[in-house]
Amino acid sequence: MSSDLDTWAAASIAEGSKSFALASRLFDAETKRRVRLLYAWCRTCDDIIDGQEGGRRGVPLGAAVESEAAVIARLDMLRERTARGLAAPESESGAFRAIGMVARETGLPRDLPMRHLTGFAMDAYDRRYRSIEDVLDYCEHVAGVVGRMMAIVMGIAPDREDVLVRAADLGLAFQLTNICRDVLEDAANDRCYLPTEWLVAEDIPPGEHARPEYRNGLARIADTMLLLADGYYDSARAGATHLPYRSAWAVLTAAKVYRAIGEKVRVAGPGAWDERRYTTTLEKLGMLAAARAEAKAAERDGPAPLAKRPGLWTWTGEDAWREPAPLMAAAEDAREAAAE
Repeated sequence: MSSDLDTWAAASIAEGSKSFALASRLFDAETKRRVRLLYAWCRTCDDIIDGQEGGRRGVPLGAAVESEAAVIARLDMLRERTARGLAAPESESGAFRAIGMVARETGLPRDLPMRHLTGFAMDAYDRRYRSIEDVLDYCEHVAGVVGRMMAIVMGIAPDREDVLVRAADLGLAFQLTNICRDVLEDAANDRCYLPTEWLVAEDIPPGEHARPEYRNGLARIADTMLLLADGYYDSARAGATHLPYRSAWAVLTAAKVYRAIGEKVRVAGPGAWDERRYTTTLEKLGMLAAARAEAKAAERDGPAPLAKRPGLWTWTGEDAWREPAPLMAAAEDAREAAAE
């Protein structure tokens, strides 16, 4: 069973993200296995909440009463099966067995996977983001907490908050980059992760930011958000030096690849969304070599001192957003239908 699960997890990361699949090859065998299991759980949850396999945000969740009820039912199912897998991995299968095995082997705190699922709840309930702090709170739940979990999988003790916060910073940087790259794709699915305050400052009516006449203002917003992401990338870079050599190499490679994607969006300006921005194989190989040199230097010189993070947002430990009670009785019907 474990062998089949490992094979499935490896296929999941290969299909889901070329950048992360490349970086995952650099880990030692045991870390690679655990990273893939954790990624597969994250990926499966993403696909289930969207009601699809292998895709990203294909369903506008708030489009109808039925779809909202259905996604809330799927969210409840994810929470139930994840909790069951964490309590007893052998009682579950697939992704939910995987997350339980990772937690058992690494001491991963159980609240971290559950916090990640709260990020999916923000999408399910169509949370709106007034300020950049609201956006960062979302990023923490959908990506920052994943960074924390990955760091623990790579050998960082769960109580090393000074390192884990840097791992969360990398997750925030990744998500801010994703938001900027995928603005139009998200808009097509009736989602917007740009702060309403920033849209208003650019005279862009909320909900209409995808229209061509607002492309210049949209580019300025993306530029500001990517500049913010740079601070989190820099913070994460220092944290990566506290990882074992091969893990540091993998993390630094992924960071360079994603940061380069953000730079391509920034350089393209108003034309950033005319085509999907990505890094070429040749560019990735160059980043792979540069990351190896950095990881080698850290192994030789020792980890960087982790000074304070002035100006960077940090999750306080309390959710700024409260999940509302289900607004429609149809949600209960959907749950019962899903259980049949």
